[in-house]
Amino acid sequence: MVDNELDMMIGSPTSKNDPKAAEGFYNSGMESEEAGDRFGAIESYRQAVENHRDTKYLFKLACQLDMIGEDDEAYDLYEEICSCPEAPVHALINFATMLEDQEQHNKAERLLETILQKYPNHPRARLFLKDVLASKDMYYDEEHLRDQAKRNALLDTPVTDFELSVRARNCLKKMQIRTLGDLLKISEAELLSYKNFGETSLVEIKAMLAQKGLRLGQGLESGQYARVRREIYDELKSQASEAVLNKPISVLELSVRARKALQLLNIQTIGELASRTEAELMGVKNFGATSLEEIGEKLGDYGLSLRTID
Repeated sequence: MVDNELDMMIGSPTSKNDPKAAEGFYNSGMESEEAGDRFGAIESYRQAVENHRDTKYLFKLACQLDMIGEDDEAYDLYEEICSCPEAPVHALINFATMLEDQEQHNKAERLLETILQKYPNHPRARLFLKDVLASKDMYYDEEHLRDQAKRNALLDTPVTDFELSVRARNCLKKMQIRTLGDLLKISEAELLSYKNFGETSLVEIKAMLAQKGLRLGQGLESGQYARVRREIYDELKSQASEAVLNKPISVLELSVRARKALQLLNIQTIGELASRTEAELMGVKNFGATSLEEIGEKLGDYGLSLRTID
């Protein structure tokens, strides 16, 4: 707990008005403290609060309760004191320390910043704020790591662990889809483009994913999207040079319809185009077999083709 660095500010009395009796109990509490009788001090301060609910008496009672581990009651008292417009600085610091221990970092930070707005160079407030910010960063890092570990464990779950029909499992096996993470990297159109994979299996797989709050193609979104496409791009380097893969789509001199389809998919280079499947392109409105054949021929000129799911 903190010492008396600043004079405490006394709030307004509440309904029970016997300040004289309260002050007497307060003095008795101080004497008990000096004599090392903490429980006697608590009882006296409690009587002082009952006779006159003043922040001075509340603070002394909260401090003593805090020291003997009566956290719940001390918490309530500190919260009451700190809600006053002119809350004692020591109460704010003590409460912030308690909040940090309970991992309520944001609330502790706000209390300490309140002190520093009025006393910018207050040494204890500055020190405690530094500790709170360090604890806050550590807490969120640990929480993130725990969440990431749970997510990785889920994505590494074999698809054979899920209740799927024999046909659906066999199709996923032939498509080299072994884990839940692999499944999330496949779009609905890509699944349907695979031989013998029908609507019934698709509905079955989508229902299984929905129970877990997941969906097909989810792994191709956001940061995961870039990572997956980069892996595919690296594989393409065995078929063509990086200079070829980085050539803009414009060098293919495609028809207007084909160009518009690629614009909708935000495909900018030959490498990005070769990383797509026929199913992805055919999923674009008004993109037909003629445009697909055209793109196939243009990629063939560079020794490339659209990606296939084996």
